[in-house]
Amino acid sequence: MTKRVAVLYGGWSSEREVSLVSGQDCAKGLVESGYEVTLIDVEHDLTALIVALDPAPDVVFNALHGRHGEDGKIQGLLDILEIPYTHSGVLASALAMDKPVAKRLFAAAAIPCPDGRIVRREELANGPVIDPPYVIKPVNEGSSVGVHIVREGDNRPPLDDWPYGETVLVESYIPGRELTVAVMGDRALGVTELQPHEGFYDYAAKYEEGRTTHLCPAPVPDEIAELAMDYALKAHEALGCRGVSRADFRYDDTGGEPGDLYMLEINTQPGMTPLSLVPEQAAYTGVSFAELVSWMVENAACDA
Repeated sequence: MTKRVAVLYGGWSSEREVSLVSGQDCAKGLVESGYEVTLIDVEHDLTALIVALDPAPDVVFNALHGRHGEDGKIQGLLDILEIPYTHSGVLASALAMDKPVAKRLFAAAAIPCPDGRIVRREELANGPVIDPPYVIKPVNEGSSVGVHIVREGDNRPPLDDWPYGETVLVESYIPGRELTVAVMGDRALGVTELQPHEGFYDYAAKYEEGRTTHLCPAPVPDEIAELAMDYALKAHEALGCRGVSRADFRYDDTGGEPGDLYMLEINTQPGMTPLSLVPEQAAYTGVSFAELVSWMVENAACDA
């Protein structure tokens, strides 16, 4: 019997547009793999979503990004409805989305992270709380939304219209290179280096074609590649992730090779767009996009 899959996409977070593309591409891959697929654009209406999920599909493919879609909230609803879903469960999703909590868990697993602290928005607006250069981030957004690098001599951070809450994560800026590692189940797939053509690897560099060069496999020493994959798998396990995740790193080789590796964060619902990194790394290991999304459906679960 053909398995019925509902793809949740869209949503109302700051990453809605990316989610729409991810969901459409995942739906195409699932149809190619022989599943019966329904696309559900998730609105800010819980009743409408419950109605859309009745009768219950065999599996939900969660292609939502950002708050409310990958922070444990949708996962909790699906647990209550007892519908298996892709990616991580409630706890791992919530932990990964809360950057300060995730950093403490990474530290407990002996995974280096940049030094940082949580401050009130008004405190940071009054002057630097750590020496520049430093990075400011929302505590619970993804896709580099709201991220700013403040360098020596820059004006104060742009916090007047900060829409991400009253607290800000401030981290030491790590020079060097951007690396990322996808984890699929119990194995790390590889290491990709990301080279933005200008600025840093921000939202536009991630999702607009032609803004970033992807080098897969990354041209780094073997010991650094192995360490990045080891850290990615340890982080995946430390948070209790399942299915697919992606870990992002800064690699400081400014003092020579081998350099120092720092984990920035783990993404429990990485993008699945044509420019996304998980499908790219899966393809490098011989797993097609259709095979990847099929694997994710067949390994779906719920915590009910």
